[in-house]
Amino acid sequence: MKEKISLPMARRIALAAQGFMDARPAGTPDRRHLGRVLARTGLLQIDSVSAVVRAHYMPLYSRLGPYPLALLDNAAVTRKRTVFEYWAHEASFLPVETYPLMRWRMERAERGDEMYTGLAKWGREHAAYVEEIYRHVVDRGPIAASALEGQKGSGGWWGWSHAKHAFEWLFWAGRITTAHRRGFERFYDLPERVLPQAILDLPVPAAEDAHRELLRISARAHGVATAGDLRDYFRLSPADMKGRLEELIDLGELMPVRVEGWDKPAYLHKDARLPRKIEARALLAPFDPVVFERSRSERLFDFRYRIEIYTPADKRQYGYYVLPFLLGDRIVARVDLKADRPASVLRVHAAYAEPGAPPETAAQLFEELKQMQGWLGLERIEVTPAGDLGPALADIAVS
Repeated sequence: MKEKISLPMARRIALAAQGFMDARPAGTPDRRHLGRVLARTGLLQIDSVSAVVRAHYMPLYSRLGPYPLALLDNAAVTRKRTVFEYWAHEASFLPVETYPLMRWRMERAERGDEMYTGLAKWGREHAAYVEEIYRHVVDRGPIAASALEGQKGSGGWWGWSHAKHAFEWLFWAGRITTAHRRGFERFYDLPERVLPQAILDLPVPAAEDAHRELLRISARAHGVATAGDLRDYFRLSPADMKGRLEELIDLGELMPVRVEGWDKPAYLHKDARLPRKIEARALLAPFDPVVFERSRSERLFDFRYRIEIYTPADKRQYGYYVLPFLLGDRIVARVDLKADRPASVLRVHAAYAEPGAPPETAAQLFEELKQMQGWLGLERIEVTPAGDLGPALADIAVS
């Protein structure tokens, strides 16, 4: 590697680090393939919006192609689970081996230092109630927060919001964890009844050692990144980063480099791969690690991306639930999609080409949409000819 890296090189390094250099499985993906993706990404961010499919299912699809959703569901249940839920970039699925590396965050959260300020304050003010909820988990787990809605106890009338607050506080503090989900609703239990014993028996590293290891995971997942990129992946604070980056440089695990067009120093992981070509074709979730740090996606792909779910409909630029379309080593388009399950239709509300998108963009995007339609078990695609790419997609759809 050179000390100065061109922008196309940086894109290929980043996409290879995220698994887009790997060939998709010829057969049905299995637990080995799930493990391979998680070894690359380090996490899968969880999101509840199901306009197409919930976002944590999408990164596997983007990298593996059609796979049974039960692959991830089953990895997150039973004592043989390979993933657990906790706060990483945001709420995420993480490999169970990462559990000891998050204990420092749980311990800080229990002190009220590493969680949302409002929730920390609420927990301090309702400490007795939190303990009462914890005893319910001990006695009745796995249990959902909704099971206590409307229940009367010594702490007063137990409404949903209070119960949910208590469960979330306990979850942040690591005193409870997700046993399983029903739909999107969490069922909570004690970590010792949920996680594999071999994971619980692992030593808990000191906070600074955990931060160093999380930076290692982040650096592998990025390939090449700024200090801000590396810190953001696991939401480490500047104080948590202090000295850790320099240690990884001294150990030869990171090399300072300059990336064309970036105004901040970058760091290249020692195992980063630079393929001559990336031949990816994938729709990306809004919370895929390739794009969830928006400033990075702008630097890498010249792609400005914002979620418009909470933007009033008449003020949206691209649509309600818009997925970037990766072709080769560039994001060449974006498409506003909805899986209309009652009608068994994948609805394409609009599609937009990025500047410089190649002539085959519409055809390649339609092929990817057809594959997604099959994966979701929908009977057909309906394309509204909105956006500059929409008419071409509509023509392909009816041809």
